Order: sequence, then C-alpha cells, then structure tokens
Amino acid sequence: MPTLSPIRLETLRRFDRPGPRYTSYPTAVEFDDAVGDETYRDKLAEADGADSDAPLSLYVHIPFCRKHCDFCACHVIATPHRTVAEQYLDYLEREIAIVAGRLPHRRDLIQIHWGGGTPTYLSSAEVERLYRALERHFDVLEGAEIGIEVDPRVTTREHLLSLAELGFNRLSMGVQDPDDEVQQAIGRGQTWSETVELIESAREIGFSEGINCDLVYGLPRQRQESWEESLDDVIELRPDRLAVYSFAFVPWMKFNQKRLTTDDFPSPKEKLELYLAALNRFLAAGYEPIGMDHFALPDDELAVAARQGRLERNFMGYTVKPVSTMIGLGVSAIGDLEGAYFQNEKKLSTYYAALDRDRLPIERGRLLDDDDLLRRDVIMQIMCNFGVDKRRVEERYRIDFDDYFAASLARLADLEEEGFVVDTAEAIEVRGAGRLFVRNAAMAFDRYLAEKQQQKPTFSRTV
Repeated sequence: MPTLSPIRLETLRRFDRPGPRYTSYPTAVEFDDAVGDETYRDKLAEADGADSDAPLSLYVHIPFCRKHCDFCACHVIATPHRTVAEQYLDYLEREIAIVAGRLPHRRDLIQIHWGGGTPTYLSSAEVERLYRALERHFDVLEGAEIGIEVDPRVTTREHLLSLAELGFNRLSMGVQDPDDEVQQAIGRGQTWSETVELIESAREIGFSEGINCDLVYGLPRQRQESWEESLDDVIELRPDRLAVYSFAFVPWMKFNQKRLTTDDFPSPKEKLELYLAALNRFLAAGYEPIGMDHFALPDDELAVAARQGRLERNFMGYTVKPVSTMIGLGVSAIGDLEGAYFQNEKKLSTYYAALDRDRLPIERGRLLDDDDLLRRDVIMQIMCNFGVDKRRVEERYRIDFDDYFAASLARLADLEEEGFVVDTAEAIEVRGAGRLFVRNAAMAFDRYLAEKQQQKPTFSRTV
C-alpha cells in the first residue's frame, strides 16, 4: 500500500490556516436568531409533504458528561448529579412528540445517531426509555444505521447488552491517544485497558462490524515515538473504522481548553509528522482513506461508497445514507431540512422554557439561498470525493462553472502550483498530498470566509 510523501514544513505553514470542517455549508457561524420556532414548523410541514416515501435521519444530543475533559470542543454539561438526566428525558420526549406531530406522513428512519456529551451517561434503563420514545413516534426501517457514541470510562457491559437488544449496530468511541502522559495532559484519564475491554465486549455481544475509534493528533505531550506505539496498539484491535482528527484548539470558544499548557503542544512540524505517521500506518494496515480524516476496512460500507463515489457528509460526519432531511433533537442539536438549518437552544434552562410554552426550542438557524445550495453541493463533492464534476454541476444548476466560480478558481492557484489540485475543463481534482489540505480546496468556494478571516478567530486550523 503506498504511503504519503513527506511535505515540506514551508508548505505546511503556507496552507495551515483557520478554516471550517464543512459538516455543513453555510457553516454554523452563519446561523442567526431570526430563524426560529415558526419557521421550523413551516419547514417541517414542507418536509412532510415533499416526499412521503423518503426516510429521515435523526440525531439526538445527550449533553451530559461525568467531567469536562480539558481538550474537548463539544457542547457538554459536566455534572456528577445523574438526576439531571431524568428531567432532560422528560423534556426530550416532549420535543419528540411535537416534531413527530408535524411529520404525520414521514416517520421512517434510516439513520439514527446519539451523540454528546456522553450518551452512556444515561443508565441502561434510561437508554431504553429514550429509544422506546422514539419508536412510539417513528418507524425504524430494516437495515437502518443506528449508532451511538460511547465512553469506555462509563460504558458498562449492561449498557452494551441493552444497546444490542434495542438494535444499535454501530459504536463510536473516543480514544484520542491512549498514552498515559497524554491522557493526563488533556484531563481525561481513560486507561488503555478500559478501551480494550469495551471493544472486546462489544464484539462478543454482536457489534462485529460497527466499531469506530476516534484519535486526535496535536494534543499536548504527544511525541512521535509514543504516538507510533499508540497507533500500533489501536491497529492491533482492528476497529472497522478509524478517524484521526486535528486537535481543534479554540480557547476563545471553549474556555475549558484554557487549562491546557500550550508549551506542551507539538510544534507545527511535529504535528504534521504525527498526522503522516497515522496516515501511513493505517494505509499499511489495509485501511482505506475516507474523505479528509476517516479510514475504513475495505469491506466496510464507507469504503465501498468512497470507491463508488457516493459518499455523503452531514452534521454526523461521513455516511452512506443519502438522506435529504435530518432532524436534530435535544439541546444544541442541529437539523437540516428543506433548504434550511435549525439549531436548538444551547442552555438547558432556555431549552426547557421553550418546551414549557409548547414551542420548538429553536435558538437560531439559516435559510439557504440558491447560491448557498450550489456552493454546498460543490463543497460537499470536494469533502467527500476529492473533486468536482463540473459538467454535472452545470447541468443541475444551469450555470457555466468556470464563469460562475471564476473568483473561487483563482483562489485555488496556490494549491495548483504545489500540484495538490488539478483544474481541467471537465473537473477539479484534489490529488496526492493535497488531500491533507482538502479543507483549503473547499474554502476556495466559501463566499463567507473572506469576511470571517478578517474578524476574530472563528475556526480551528486546517492541519
């Protein structure tokens, strides 16, 4: 299996800049509070009447964690008081009922994902309670992808048995870096034995083709030798999917990250070497690259979809489910339907208050215009398939690609100069080492980004 050639440090410095991860376009920073409950109800009604046979994707956010890890950039509520979960489920069931009531003709689910926070912060009984609430209002289709994020530190065998019985078929777990020194530096304290025991139990119970491990490079105290040992340990466990993320250091947004000691961070050169070590080891072990930061075994459905050019991307990451409507449930959850994004309230108090008034708890959102829809299509093609079929775009949107995107194509010049991007009359292709900078290629088509780069920091760095 080929490996990626070394990249010059000057090249890394040239292209390592703040930029979105493009789980959506426009990104969440473009959402505004003019989009609220009434607009969401109207869009739910539109979605219900659009195509009654089209299945839905459903995301449920469980915000609670036992403690807030210092490196974390997720929306979490850290508390040891587990009684908060019961009240949260009461309100979550109210939201489920209201949303389902606006979708009387579209109740089929082809994808369900529970994220957090730590969904297994809930007890097994609470997990079942929430799942049964979903089943009362929606129909889970045969073959649906039903995934959940689990924390090896709190997920018990009882959890796994309950999840398997309910029908969950995919587990995703944060590993970050199993090195003890790194775990101490990021305030997590997850032991390697906890991770191994959870994966072995999950396979024994029946999650034989649905285990994903998330790794992070660029964390404090990560060094090449220990990182390579960590990679070898993870590969030996042979998870079906692997993700290796660049550490998103955004202390202006996530104040818990201010507890990190920045002197412990790897240098830019060391961070690049950490990424290349992961990439080359995963390729050598037989994993296939998926999009910008995911890897899968060759027979995994993500790998098959990537080879066939039918990979999709949404707020839950890469997927093979071509679903046009995604419903978000729970505090801070985001939905995507009928050309609009909607995000729920981020605070429990305002989330609860809205539902107490029989309102859907929408804090903000975004109505997409024609240009947004066009650019979203192009950006997602780049993020999923490392290229754009210009003729396909022209036929779908009735435009001349090179004319419409003249300014965007000009912004690709630096990437073309390095040989990372090839622009022809028929297509744009991100090649070779350029895949490390795929976010940069996508950024060229983002009409909002130039303005954002002139303001205070908004995004994590691309490498």
